[in-house]
Amino acid sequence: MTTLDEFKILVGGYFGVQEMDSYLLKEYVLRDIEVYIKNFVAEQNLDVSKLQIEVDKISQELDLKRKLQDSLLTLHKINGPFELEHMIKLRLQEIKKESVIG
Repeated sequence: MTTLDEFKILVGGYFGVQEMDSYLLKEYVLRDIEVYIKNFVAEQNLDVSKLQIEVDKISQELDLKRKLQDSLLTLHKINGPFELEHMIKLRLQEIKKESVIG
């Protein structure tokens, strides 16, 4: 996995958590993810201006299912709250059921 792939997963995870309106403390988790991403970019010495293009693509083109899957990986990296992980897994199950029915 490349550094850019890791970055994309982290950003996708950020947007996945952002979709979890039912989790009341999501703003705190989003802040933690944002700090983690900034540290990752600094440690890997990545060009921030080029990464903004990737962020825009991810926010607009990545489907909800993938964002939620990325959020599980991201939450694991930051030792995020277990209850949020559980809520995301339930939401992924709902999406899976909808795709089977629809």
